[in-house]
Amino acid sequence: MEIVAFLVPFVLLGVAVVFIAFSGGPSAAREAYLTKGGRVFRVTIPLLYLVLGVGVPALVLANREEAAGGSGALKAEELSEEGDRGKILFEQQCKTCHTLAAVNARGVTGPNLDEIGEVTPDRILNAIRLGGTGQNRMPAGLLEGAEAREVADYVAQVAGK
Repeated sequence: MEIVAFLVPFVLLGVAVVFIAFSGGPSAAREAYLTKGGRVFRVTIPLLYLVLGVGVPALVLANREEAAGGSGALKAEELSEEGDRGKILFEQQCKTCHTLAAVNARGVTGPNLDEIGEVTPDRILNAIRLGGTGQNRMPAGLLEGAEAREVADYVAQVAGK
């Protein structure tokens, strides 16, 4: 459905170009549109462009459901309420430093969480508590309690997938 919605405006644009070309140019096409076209034609074409110009983007945005991640197998995976909070917290607190494909994060100072090996909630919690690997690049205790657990669970669920 999204492919059709994406292609329809281009097909209509092509039809408009053909109409202009066969009418004898832009001024002749305008004249034909305003004088030779019936009332239905003069109302339908702008209405069609308006509906497709607003409707197609709205359709694409409406079908863009929030998923566990934006890549691979995670696109269709649903998150729990805690997972949603973990994802939001990761985006707010961790995304600028860490790379994680699930949220399209491209951090430069922290490790790539998709490539650090086995990712478990306890490993992530420990890194949050201690401040990473102890190289003083990540503040210790950046998140605490339930927030730290939610981020750890989310990262463990999506890292490397």
